Amino acid sequence: MGSELGVSDQKILALSDYATSPLYDEKERAALEYADAITLSDRDVGDELFERVRRFFGDDTLVELTAAISWENSSSKFNRALRVPSQGLWKGAEGR
Repeated sequence: MGSELGVSDQKILALSDYATSPLYDEKERAALEYADAITLSDRDVGDELFERVRRFFGDDTLVELTAAISWENSSSKFNRALRVPSQGLWKGAEGR
């Protein structure tokens, strides 16, 4: 999906290193850190992170971002529990 929206394969492959990768800007890093904090059980959305994300996105977009992250988390858990395999939507440039 990301590559269809103009996100480079290089950037998608660097996703696990978003915090230090020069491919991501501060707004993207904040959104990805927020997604990690919502998703990972050993983390929480602290006040500083919440305010930083809110400054970048504003209240309405923050609600939409939170809903999208939550939906993807729920969908992932649902599919995993029911043994629904990945649809392989992203294959990278070599796999296309």
